[in-house]
Formats: sequence, structure tokens, C-alpha cells
Amino acid sequence: MRGVLCVSGAGTEIGKTVTTAAVAACALRAGRSVAVLKPAQTGVAPEEPGDVAEVGRLVGDNRITGVELARYPDPLAPQTAARRAGMACLSARQVADAAEKLAASHDLVLVEGAGGLLVRFDEEGSTLADVARLLAAPVLVVVQAGLGTLNTAALTAEALRTRQVAGAGMVIGSLPADPGPAERCNVADLPRYAGLPLVGAVPEGAGRLAPEPFRAAAPGWLAPSLGGCGHPS
Repeated sequence: MRGVLCVSGAGTEIGKTVTTAAVAACALRAGRSVAVLKPAQTGVAPEEPGDVAEVGRLVGDNRITGVELARYPDPLAPQTAARRAGMACLSARQVADAAEKLAASHDLVLVEGAGGLLVRFDEEGSTLADVARLLAAPVLVVVQAGLGTLNTAALTAEALRTRQVAGAGMVIGSLPADPGPAERCNVADLPRYAGLPLVGAVPEGAGRLAPEPFRAAAPGWLAPSLGGCGHPS
């Protein structure tokens, strides 16, 4: 992949950061330069590593350019966290400008949102969907594996279509090694419900791997459209 790709979740804590790292690892393997942009990091103290640092750890710290625009102490939506901390909010235009600047010097820029697609950055209601629309960039949707995912995936895909934002497909962010009936059925049902292709499945526990095995395994988790060589089934 080249250009800018926004990475959103159909919820929170479902493997978005590890999926971002996997896409970055595939791009690096292909010889591309990669930047990861985290507009708003919430719930992390100033001295603690955030999502950008975690992506860097998984792919190798010196192999990507990592940028974080704002950090808020409370583990809340960015707009809410900024208000509670008395800090400035981000606008969609600020995020898009930062992504465009990185795109001028990198083959691939991954913009990782906070939680779901419509989580607000500011009081005007700016979201990752607005950022994607400003950039004319597709959105990769990371979904959970089990019960409830069909509804959240379908709603996220519908929100993309309503806003005329392209979907780059869906990735299951944490697929159990021994999936139950719901997880197995969802692999087939997710594309039918959401109208987006399933372009990857990251195994549960992938975020605990060291950089070298992570980079070696990542292509097998993702479809060729994301630079991988695997298939979600």
C-alpha cells in the first residue's frame, strides 16, 4: 500500500494498534518508508509509552517515523478527555495537515484513530471519518472476532458509506487460536453484513511477540491488498 491509510476500530480494545503494526511491518518488508500518526492518545501518562511506541516496539523502534499530536490523561474520547484536562482539542484539519506533511516524505502513512470511527476530536464533532474525507484516504476497520461484531461492523461500514469515505476492508484484530462457533461463522458473515471485504485476521496474543517474529509472521495475517500474503479464512 502507498499513500495514507486511516485505521479505525469498530469499538475499542480490539487490536487496532497491533493491526496497525502488522500493516506497517508488511510495508517495511516491501521496502517502503512508513510513518504512524496517532492524533490523540488518551489514558496514558506523559512518561508512559503510547500506541505509537507500541507499533515501534513491534516492528523495530528505528524502522518507522512515529508522531503523536496530543496526549490526554483520562482514558476517554479525545474531546471529552481534552475538556476534562482543560487542554486544547484537535481538529480534523490539523490531523489531515499532519498526515499530508508525513506523506510528502513517506511511502505510507498510517493514521490510527482513537476507538471507533465517530469518536470526537473536538467540540465541532470532528472524527476520523472527517480526517479520511479531507485526505481522500480509505479507512481500514478493525473488528472483534466474537458475538456483537456483526452489528458494530455493519454500523461502521454504513457510517463510511454515508460520509462517502472508502473502506479498505476489515481485519479481525484478535482471532482466538481455538475459535468457537461465533468466531468461525463471523469470518464468513462479516463481509455480508458490512459490505466490506475481510482482508486479515491477527491472531490473539500477537502483540506479545518480539519484533523479529512479529515482522516474520505479519504478512501471513493480512491479504495482498494490505501487503500480506495470507487469507483471513
